[in-house]
Amino acid sequence: MIIMSPAQASTDPVKEALIFDLLDWLAKGDRTYEDVMDVWRTSCPKLTIWEDATDRGLVAFQQVDGRRFVQPSAAGFAFIEQQTRKSAI
Repeated sequence: MIIMSPAQASTDPVKEALIFDLLDWLAKGDRTYEDVMDVWRTSCPKLTIWEDATDRGLVAFQQVDGRRFVQPSAAGFAFIEQQTRKSAI
């Protein structure tokens, strides 16, 4: 089994693309924590997209009327912008 450090994982283009997909999806609407877990939870040790995004501070949580919502953090929005600029080149 290959174990990558966070720095190595962030250079994995597949993971970076999936993190972008997660953050872009979060940015497009109100997503509850339960919604996010239904769509993005995985038991695959190689695809830890949710865990990588939270560990890197790319997602933020907000409690509204007893419901927990997930959205990109400021760093997450910056990541989206950076990836969008890269793909435009």
